[in-house]
Amino acid sequence: MATEAKVDPMHQFTIEPLFGTDHMELFGYNIAFTNSALWMALAAVGLWIFVAGGMKRQLVPGRWQMAVESFTGFVDDMLEANVGKQGRKYVPYIFSLFMFILFANILGLMPLGVVGVHPFTFTSHFTITGILAIMSFAIVLIVGFAKHKLHFFSLFVPHGTPLVMIPLIFCIELVSFLVRPFSLGLRLFVAMMAGHVLLEVLSSFVIDGFNAMASGIGPVVAVLSFILMVAICALEILVAGIQAYVFALLSSLYINDAENLH
Repeated sequence: MATEAKVDPMHQFTIEPLFGTDHMELFGYNIAFTNSALWMALAAVGLWIFVAGGMKRQLVPGRWQMAVESFTGFVDDMLEANVGKQGRKYVPYIFSLFMFILFANILGLMPLGVVGVHPFTFTSHFTITGILAIMSFAIVLIVGFAKHKLHFFSLFVPHGTPLVMIPLIFCIELVSFLVRPFSLGLRLFVAMMAGHVLLEVLSSFVIDGFNAMASGIGPVVAVLSFILMVAICALEILVAGIQAYVFALLSSLYINDAENLH
C-alpha cells in the first residue's frame, strides 16, 4: 500500500543542538552548539578559504584571484557610487557582509540531502538577519554621531521643510529611520524562508505523486512538480545573489546618510 508523504515544510528551520551539547550552560544560559551555528561556521570558513586563496597577488592573476578581485572591485564600485570616495574604508565590512550572506544562501541550496546531509539556511531566521541588520545600523549611528555630533539629527529634517512642519516631519523621519534595521533583516529572512518552504511543499507533491502510481494523474503531478522544483531551484540561486546584493546595497545607502547626511 502506498504511504502518504509526510513532509513538514517548517521542520527544516528547526534549530537543534548537535554533538550532545543539549545541556551545555554558561552563567545560566544555554550555549549548545546548534545546526545554525555549524552552518554559520562553515560559511565563515568557506569565505576565509575563498579570500585566502585569492590573495596571491600574482602579476597575471589566476581564476581564483580574479574571482576575489572581481567581487572586491564590485563592492568598491558600489560604495563609491553610493557613498563617494570616503566609502572605500567600508569595503572590508560591506565585502564581508555581502559574501557571508551569499555563501550562507548558496550553502543552504546545496543538494547535500542525497548523501544524508541536510543543509541549514540560517539566513531564513530573523534572529540572524536581524543581528546583521543591527550591525549595519550600529555603524550608521556610530559614524553619524562621531562625524556630525548633534548635527546628525538634521538627517530627520529635509532641507527646505517649512518651520511649522518640522515637528511632524522629524517624527516621521525618525520612525522611518528606526524601522530600517527591522525592514533590512525582514527582507532577507522572508525571501529565503519563502523559497525553501515552496521547495519543500513541491517535494511532497513529487513523493505523493510517485506513491500514487495506480492513479493516472499521480505520476503526471509528480513529474510536473519535479520540473517546477528544478526551475524554482534555479530561481532560488538567483534570489540568493540578489538578496545578498540588496542587503549590502541598502547598508551602503544607510552608511551614506551617516557620512554625507542630506
